[in-house]
Amino acid sequence: MKLITILKFWIFIVLSNTAYANEIIKIHAIHKESFACTEHWDGQFKFLGDALGTDCVIKGWYKDEKRMFQRSFSNDGFENEDWFGFNKPVLAPCDCVVEKIHNNPVTNQPGIMKPGRASSITFKTKDNNRILIAHVREISIEEGQQVKSGELVAKVGNNGYSRNPHIHIGAWDNDNKPLQIRFDQATIGLEFRQKMKNK
Repeated sequence: MKLITILKFWIFIVLSNTAYANEIIKIHAIHKESFACTEHWDGQFKFLGDALGTDCVIKGWYKDEKRMFQRSFSNDGFENEDWFGFNKPVLAPCDCVVEKIHNNPVTNQPGIMKPGRASSITFKTKDNNRILIAHVREISIEEGQQVKSGELVAKVGNNGYSRNPHIHIGAWDNDNKPLQIRFDQATIGLEFRQKMKNK
């Protein structure tokens, strides 16, 4: 009886992990700087690229004689240049092919959103999954180009349906099923790791 229970348990674990693995895509961190992301909850958005997506903002440090903490902008944040992430490098999420590029040349002011499609890059993986990064500017790659994980592909912008400089990431499989995004932890904090190496 105990052996049957143990076997059932392991079968459940294997089947659960197999099903769960199909819902996740692991990608390279999109920034070398420290960043934080807000997840789109399941069902919040229906469109491919938005469903199960995440919005990431680069963080910087506030420091005075009494306190120190991270935040997203300096001053009042009313200018794009106040935001620590604005115009910072955006890195390729995978070893993949650039499938589509859309460019929106209009830059929003923080807090003032101008409707319209965001500048975006859609990547196609060897498994035929798609990864979209949006609200980019100064795109430095072309459609059809092969890119490597961590390669510079654009800079952080503030365009389309965006209230502040950030990067949106969405992913889906070949059956147009949204995928949950997970960052490869080995690629997080690259700027800090480099500084530590150089000390």
